Amino acid sequence: MELTKRQDVPAEQTWNLADLFSSKEAWEQELKELEEDADKLSIYTGKLGERASNLLLCLQAREALLERGVRVMTYATLTLSGDGSDSDAQASASLAQQVYASVQAKLSNVEAEILALPKSLIEQFEKEESELATYRVYLHKVMSDKPYALTPETEETLAALGPVMNAPYAIYSTSKSADMTFPSFSGKNGEEQPLSFARFEDQYELSPNTEERRRAYEAFDGTLQQYEHTFAKTYATEVTKQVTLSRIRGHHSVTDMLLHSQDVTQTMYENQLDIIYKELAPHMQRYAKLKKRVLELDEMRFCDLKAPLDPDFEPETSYEKASEMIKAALEPLGEEYRSMLDQAFAERWVDRADNIGKATGAFCSSPYGVHPYILLTWKDTMRGAFMLAHELGHAGHFYLANAHQPLNATRPSTYCIEAPSTMNELFLGNHLLTATEDPRMKRWVLMQFIGTYYHNFVTHLLEGEFQRHVYRFAEDGQPLTATLLRKTKLEVLQGFWGDAVVLDEGAGRTWMRQPHYYMGLYPYTYSAGLTAATKAYSLYQNEGQPVIDAWLEMLKAGGTKQPLDLLRMAGVDMEDPETIRDAVAYVGTLISELEESFA
Repeated sequence: MELTKRQDVPAEQTWNLADLFSSKEAWEQELKELEEDADKLSIYTGKLGERASNLLLCLQAREALLERGVRVMTYATLTLSGDGSDSDAQASASLAQQVYASVQAKLSNVEAEILALPKSLIEQFEKEESELATYRVYLHKVMSDKPYALTPETEETLAALGPVMNAPYAIYSTSKSADMTFPSFSGKNGEEQPLSFARFEDQYELSPNTEERRRAYEAFDGTLQQYEHTFAKTYATEVTKQVTLSRIRGHHSVTDMLLHSQDVTQTMYENQLDIIYKELAPHMQRYAKLKKRVLELDEMRFCDLKAPLDPDFEPETSYEKASEMIKAALEPLGEEYRSMLDQAFAERWVDRADNIGKATGAFCSSPYGVHPYILLTWKDTMRGAFMLAHELGHAGHFYLANAHQPLNATRPSTYCIEAPSTMNELFLGNHLLTATEDPRMKRWVLMQFIGTYYHNFVTHLLEGEFQRHVYRFAEDGQPLTATLLRKTKLEVLQGFWGDAVVLDEGAGRTWMRQPHYYMGLYPYTYSAGLTAATKAYSLYQNEGQPVIDAWLEMLKAGGTKQPLDLLRMAGVDMEDPETIRDAVAYVGTLISELEESFA
């Protein structure tokens, strides 16, 4: 079996980037003009404090430039995500990063001048010029960053060094997509099976055949081991960058700096990690022991954790059937949302191909003024339908936010980002439960719910706990070696799974699989989002459509409010630790139901 090359993939399985630019030549022309137009921002500098109209004109020019820049960068990054082994795509992405860094450097001059303005003057300008209300979110953010701002010259230099500052993530991504090759392995029937990053995570890790699953894991980990020291050095460079920036900007710690960017308090962050890590562990240990018993495993290994509990029952579906199922499940979200879904499926917003060099996992990119783009690797499984619904949750969020807010106010804190996506998974699961009387299908849906919580409350939460340890090491000046990172990951896993799971050395290398470590404190926010979605869906079950109406208003609000206030729009209080405990308790009830079904 050969892995498919990108050029051999049917067009209908790929996204339509022509909605961004009609051709690569059109993209190249816009890239050239973008850099030239960025120079024109200088006509506003030195005059922003003179009158409100000057500030307004400058902010309008800034936003227009950013909207164009987002399109340019999105086109380049999506092309590279489709095939990271394509040298032309690599070159285009590098060129786009260089140009965008130059644009950001010029924008930093504008921001530096705004930072120098007294807050009272900006407030006066806002009263004099009503159109400045469009930029209220941006101006508030600039003022909140004021205590941590460096000199204008330093900020410009840092902005110009954007490609260098982003190099750790670029190196990591390129290594995964372009350099990492995996050996074939002996499959369930003894035939040789091709292996790739995407195929392991989307297929073999979930295989119902124990020998196939374990052999694939050994082959997969063998390749990870070859890159362990390089990836450790790359990640250590990223952490060093973050720690250094936090110190020169005057933050108390790197964690404080990263939480500041999310508008999240230390207490909110610590509660999310502490409560789930400690209180979910006993439930998940029961789950692991149940799997060991039901699957009749000699031992529950780390690589067995995602094995299906009912291996002889795996509902298959097609992409087309899953699309219709998702639309039916999300019917309560209304006509505007339904219209977005119809467009997504009809107009190729989704790249679902399985090809060499394709980025692993799944994501949604939402360039302002165009439409969202979704990447995943489709495998004709119902689990894939949940993944698709998840990414469409991100798409729906920013489709609505982009339609109702200016560019500077579309994105909420990352603390809120995963709530709409996981809410969609809850809608889909409950829709499937009501659509069947088959006890086995109902049990399968129950397992998918647990899979959703496993992904967000276990996989990503444990990444967040690992990050917390790593930042402590870095603050203390301890070198982040491959050995330290592997041992730390193993300790985090051991503290959670106890004696329910046998952890091998390869389990300690799973930190190498995720790009989230290059995105600040992103991993823990998955659990925050699902916690909020769990509460909101519970309210919907009790109170009906008014809850959904409030939820939609929250999506449309984009980034116009702080995360706590934004989620309160939907009736969710994330300051209350009991909100987290209720979600953990709900997972416990799911596992209890599963235990009863296999009794």
